[in-house]
Amino acid sequence: MTLSTEADTCRKYVLPKLIDAGWDNEPHSFTEQRTFTDGRIVVSGDKIYRRPQKRAKHGVCARIKEELLKDFNLHTIVRLPNGVFAPYTSIPTNLLFFDRSGPTKEIWYYEQPLPEGRKNYTKTQPLQLEEFKPCLDWWKKRKENDHAWKVPAAELLANNCNLDRKNPHAKEDISHLPPEQLVESILQKEQKIMEIMGRIKALLEKPTRA
Repeated sequence: MTLSTEADTCRKYVLPKLIDAGWDNEPHSFTEQRTFTDGRIVVSGDKIYRRPQKRAKHGVCARIKEELLKDFNLHTIVRLPNGVFAPYTSIPTNLLFFDRSGPTKEIWYYEQPLPEGRKNYTKTQPLQLEEFKPCLDWWKKRKENDHAWKVPAAELLANNCNLDRKNPHAKEDISHLPPEQLVESILQKEQKIMEIMGRIKALLEKPTRA
C-alpha cells in the first residue's frame, strides 16, 4: 500500500484541473504549495510556541483577486467579526459582493460589529440574521460612518490585490485581542522599537567630521 502526501494529491488531482483551465498560460500563473506566514504565536500557561506555518495550496489567489478587480465590479466587502465559524476556524471572514458591470472603481467596506457586551461568537452563541439589519439599512443609502468606508480599486491593485482592509475609524482594543494576537502585537512593537534604537545607535557611533 502506497501512502500519498498532500503534495502528491495536489499534483495528481489539482494541477491537471488548473492546467485544463488555462492557468499555466500567460497572463495566469500558479505555483505549488508554499508558506506565506509564520506560524501564529500561542500562549499556553507559562509556555509560548508557534503553530505550523500557513501554506497556500497554489499561488493563484492574487491572480483571481486581480481579475475580480479588473474584470468585475467588486462593489462591497462585508467584514464579519471573529468567531463566526468557531470552533471550526478562527480565520477572519469577508463576504464579497460583485457583478459584471466592472471594472471595479472603488469598494465599499462594511464592518459587521459584535453585539454590545460580546467579545466574540461561539458555537452556542452564533451570529443571528437580525444582527444584519443595520447593514441592510446602510446598503440602501450608503454613507461613510464608524462601520463603513470606501477604498479606491487602484490602491488595492497597487498593494498586490490585498482585499483585507481594517476599519480606519476603529481603535484597536488590545485588551480584547486573543492571547496569540496580543503576544504577536507586543512582539511586533518590540521589534520596531529595537530597529529604531539600532538606527539611533548607528547614528551616534558614526564619526563626525571636524
